[in-house]
Amino acid sequence: MSFNNVIYEDVEYISNELRDMLKKAEGSTWLVSGGGGFIGGYFLDVIDYCNRNIFKKPCRLICLENFISGIPERIKHLSDNKNFKFLNRDVAKPFSIRGKVDYIVHAASIASPTFYRKYPIETIETNVTGLKNLLDLGVKKKVKSFLFFSTSEIYGNPDPAWIPTPEHYNGNVSCTGPRACYDESKRLGETLCVNYYNQHDLPVKVVRPFNVFGPGLRIDDKRVIPDFFYNALNGKKIEILSDGAPTRSFCYISDAMCGFLRAMLSDCNGEAFNIGNDQLEISMLGLAKAVARTVGGIDVEYRQSSDINYLIDNPQRRCPDLTKSKKLLGYEPKIDLDEALRRTMEWYKKAYHFEGGSQQ
Repeated sequence: MSFNNVIYEDVEYISNELRDMLKKAEGSTWLVSGGGGFIGGYFLDVIDYCNRNIFKKPCRLICLENFISGIPERIKHLSDNKNFKFLNRDVAKPFSIRGKVDYIVHAASIASPTFYRKYPIETIETNVTGLKNLLDLGVKKKVKSFLFFSTSEIYGNPDPAWIPTPEHYNGNVSCTGPRACYDESKRLGETLCVNYYNQHDLPVKVVRPFNVFGPGLRIDDKRVIPDFFYNALNGKKIEILSDGAPTRSFCYISDAMCGFLRAMLSDCNGEAFNIGNDQLEISMLGLAKAVARTVGGIDVEYRQSSDINYLIDNPQRRCPDLTKSKKLLGYEPKIDLDEALRRTMEWYKKAYHFEGGSQQ
């Protein structure tokens, strides 16, 4: 999970792509929950890069993390940074923050289906109680902006007429199935955000990521891309645990981060935005073949999952309608799938040891 040059190059790209927009936040204080995780870590690194290379007056960074799914190594490189403060906290429990806070990013969440089914109550608590604690803090501190990470999972299994899926689609979601602890708590989280905006005038924004991946996503995360890479980089066959037909639209982390930050630093309060890549909807079989090509010399096979709930409520298709994000945020994904997979593989090789090859 270590920070290395692959993540640094992404962070450099994001920071320079949004240089003028980020300058608006110069000298402010950012609180990021889940900073030891995949997306939260990128927020910390982008602001740290700006402190070192763009801002004249540095920002202060506060990270809330209890490492239920985050990794300490992801933020180890920040430990001696005078502008960085780490607090080992569960956001679902009461906590206090001294001093001013200007921006809050609630990125703490258990987002992998394997892990949120293992920790369903903790998942709900983080997405609802933890969110409410941070919203109350945002009101108290009179923050300039608050960003909540929802998910494309709130759409459930959309009717084909609603694919690509726009933000005003209400969703087709089970409230009792094995994914419900995540899906429904994110839906309630969005309701909380909108009502804090309406009742307290809190400048909150909601983003709905569509299958974001890249460096920093744990190899044991159990979502499809790290799973495929885990087998392939260990010299094993890539296992498809379905018929290979379900489709997704994958988005590389640097593109997604540009969307998240555009939303965060916009004036579009009380709004929800799809953030993803609308350029390619690919089947699980197509993705497996793409990962196999990226690694080289790897075969693909079909297997049945030992988890009886693995495919229950699994959406057959997922593809974002980005019309709103493009119009209001100026968001435009640029990284194609082949380049995104190559960079992800490069990071995995540097961050982990594999049986099928040495660590670089």
